[in-house]
Formats: sequence, structure tokens, C-alpha cells
Amino acid sequence: MFSIGDFARLGRVSVRMLRHYDTFGLLRPARVDQATGYRYYEARQLSRLNRLIALKDLGLSLQQVGRILDEKVGLEELHGMLRLRRAELEARLAEDTARLARVGARLRTIETEGVMPIDVVVKSVPAIRLAELSDVAESFESDRIGPVIQPLYGELCRRLDEAGLAVVGPMVAYYEQLPEGVRVHAGAPVNAERDGSYDFDVVDLPAIEQAATVVHHGPMEDVDATAQRLARWIEDSGYRSSGMAREVYLKYGDGDPSTWVTELQEVITPHP
Repeated sequence: MFSIGDFARLGRVSVRMLRHYDTFGLLRPARVDQATGYRYYEARQLSRLNRLIALKDLGLSLQQVGRILDEKVGLEELHGMLRLRRAELEARLAEDTARLARVGARLRTIETEGVMPIDVVVKSVPAIRLAELSDVAESFESDRIGPVIQPLYGELCRRLDEAGLAVVGPMVAYYEQLPEGVRVHAGAPVNAERDGSYDFDVVDLPAIEQAATVVHHGPMEDVDATAQRLARWIEDSGYRSSGMAREVYLKYGDGDPSTWVTELQEVITPHP
């Protein structure tokens, strides 16, 4: 047998926690010295301790842990319960991580309000023929757009390779507001006929007579700050937005988001 101190060391828990589990009836000592009150444990009890700690660390209450242990849940069933609970916690962690990223991006947007200068170029944009795939995202939030548009580009490039078509310019993305969500268009400039023979769409984006354009440097999760500064410039300069915004990926996908370069194009007309 092991003293409570040795058992705590072997089980990687505190003596105080072992006493706590004893009080709740979750892990009774194998023997208690009646004269001294010292608690002693057997090595086989480490198995119950391991299950107790795993269940507690997964967020179950001590009452829930006790019911599971007392019902003598089988090893396979216990593994299934733990895997399910772990998946729930991983999903929650991913959601919290995404929420923190959104908060960080929003804070960076706020910090740049009225502080960072913006270099806007008003220019005409020629018509362009794109091979494209599209899908629907929940909203315009960057962390909702990214998981949709990135697989689209991967699949589009694969289909272009199969079709033997070369990409003849920077990738272009544009978006359509839907009653529920946003349709995301991932496009690549190509020289191809619009004859319906491909397993992707071939579309012609019209020329833009006047576009307010700005270059965004860095990851797309920070693009909102640049887009909002462009919006303020448009309004302050006596224009209004009047068409579908586009993103042109001048440098993208080399593994280091800090080196990415994206041109934002907003269709504008003078205020009447």
C-alpha cells in the first residue's frame, strides 16, 4: 500500500484533492489506520483516479463523475464519452479562438481610425474574363469568408489544370449580398470560350469607368480596416459607392500572410 502522499505523487494530484475525493465518496482509501487516521491506497486505485481526473477535466461535475464511476462504465464506452466531450471542447476552443481573432481585427480597425493615411488611386478598370467557382458564406466577416473562398480557389486551380488552361493574371474575388448570407465568387483570369464545356463558370466582369482603389498589405483578416478607410475616403471626396466591390490578389498564398498584397476596387460615381 501507499501513503496518501506517495499515492498523490504517483497520481499527479494533491493530497488535498485526494481528501476532497474521499469526502465526496469518489475515491475511498483502501485502508485507514484507526489509531492515526492515516489514509493508505492501493496501486489498482490509480485506474479509478485516472478516470476521475479525466472526467473532471472535461468539465463534468463531481456528482456526474461519481455516477459514471459507480455505474462501472466499460472502457470502450468511457473512451467514447471522453472522445465526444473532447470534440465538444475542441469545437468550443476553435470558436473562442475565432472570436478572439475577430475582436483583435476589430480593435486594429478602431486603432487606425483617423490615424493611418490611405493612398487611394481613382482609375478605370478594364473588363476581364474569369473562370470562377462560387459558394455561400454566412456573412461578410473575414472568418466566415476565408473558410469558403480558400477551398474554392484550391478546387478552381485543380479544375483549371485538368482543363489545360493557364491563369493569365492575378486572382479576383467579388461578392453578392443575398437575403441570407453572401455569395462568394473566386475567379481566375483566363483565355477561354464561354461555351459551357468546363466544370466551372466562365464569366465576363464588365469594365469599371471609375474605381477607387487602395492596396492592402498583410493578411486578409486585417482587410476590414483598409476597406473602412477606403469607404471614408470615398465619402469625404464627394463620391458614392455604386457597384460590386472586387479584390485583386496581387501577391497571395506564399505561406506568409504578412507578405500578401491585395488591391481593393470600389466602383464609384460622383454625388449628384
